Amino acid sequence: MQTNPSIQKNNGELLLGILVFTLIISVMNATMFNVVLPTISKQFQLSPSQVSWIITSYMIVYAIGSVTYGKLTDRYSLKNLLTFGLLFFAIGSVVGLVAIQYWMVIVGRIVQAAGASVIPAIAMIVPVRYFSPERRGRALGTVAIGYAIGLAIGPIIAGVVSSTWNWRVLFVISLLSLLTLPIYRKYLDDEKRVVSKMDFIGGSLLAGTVAILLLALTNENIWLVLAGTISFAFFLLRIRYASAPFINPAIFRNKPFSYGLIITFVMVGISFAIPFITPQLLSSVHHLSPVFIGMVMLPSALMAAFLGRRGGKLADEKGNPILVYTAAALLIIGFICLSSVVGMSPVFIAIFLIFGVLGQSFMQIAMSSTVSRTLSKEHIGVGMGLFSMITFISSAASTAAIGKVLDSGTSTVRLNPIPQNSTTLVYSNIFLALAVLVAVMAALYYVQFGRVANMAKDEKMDSESVA
Repeated sequence: MQTNPSIQKNNGELLLGILVFTLIISVMNATMFNVVLPTISKQFQLSPSQVSWIITSYMIVYAIGSVTYGKLTDRYSLKNLLTFGLLFFAIGSVVGLVAIQYWMVIVGRIVQAAGASVIPAIAMIVPVRYFSPERRGRALGTVAIGYAIGLAIGPIIAGVVSSTWNWRVLFVISLLSLLTLPIYRKYLDDEKRVVSKMDFIGGSLLAGTVAILLLALTNENIWLVLAGTISFAFFLLRIRYASAPFINPAIFRNKPFSYGLIITFVMVGISFAIPFITPQLLSSVHHLSPVFIGMVMLPSALMAAFLGRRGGKLADEKGNPILVYTAAALLIIGFICLSSVVGMSPVFIAIFLIFGVLGQSFMQIAMSSTVSRTLSKEHIGVGMGLFSMITFISSAASTAAIGKVLDSGTSTVRLNPIPQNSTTLVYSNIFLALAVLVAVMAALYYVQFGRVANMAKDEKMDSESVA
């Protein structure tokens, strides 16, 4: 049955509003724990790399769940998938709330992620299904508002809750997502999908590969690297020869899509360094409490929330490449400035975080819009699921890698001549290295997408002049 376009448009606008609220809760659930990592580390006597698994374990399951739910949208209705996911999200929150040992916290986070990973899958699919390509940038910009607001209020709430009560109370906030379930049940499509086989073996091999390789990164274990490589090889064999593979390898023959995923992986990993490093810096170097850490991070996230929709509008009107270059410029400025002021007043950090966080928000919008435009209709579900998976695998890898670098403690290498305090050099060096990586990936984006966009624009102008 075909959906009336006007009804679909109205439902799309309503669903976007609800998605913003759901994303606020989802992003808060991920980022609130960044602020309290130092507190949890002290309570359970953990190193930075060990405590980072509160974030990393969540991201691993979140990543696999994103592509799994994206795959399942071809089999089940969005309504039923979201119902299942939000209920699991709530169960994990309860487990975390009653946790008295560190392993229980990790279990709660894993169960949370198994449910919450439906949210990014839906957040990517709704703008694609309910909005035309010409309006998709604005829709993705609206989605980014939820992400930015979650970033803005998450640290503040985390600081207040952990200082007033206990960091475990943060799990209660996630239960608010259940308030959106009746609205999703009413307005999400209930279209019957084609029942097909689900490749659980392929999905398990993919999940195992991601988990093993991230463990190898955290523990610096060559045997785990070998095990992860073998698991990945079996996964490739599985999707090549299975009758109904977990991921159809044909999608990777779409070169723009594949290049888009590679660029997304690096860019998101770079961007996610900001909300992970900043609380560690403010706690260990500036000795700020969680409340004040949240206050320092608040202005940048509010600015990203305020300008998020404008970023989507810029992508629609000027093209995704312009937004990517704008985001890259903001990230480079932010990273270089942060590298220079790591030992100075937190006020300077708050100011220059604005550039980094705004660049992070714009980059997310630009890359999601870029990747969505490379996909055919039949590949939208699994393609955007893969996009979400890559996003969170990158976040987990970035967290694990940076946590390992921070474990090394002070650095004797001075890449930026401005910082004088030896305890801040490791942070300064990380920020400067990230600025260089952004420049490299922006150049790669230009080679793959920017030149094509410029050629298409020139051809359009030539045809108009002839006419």
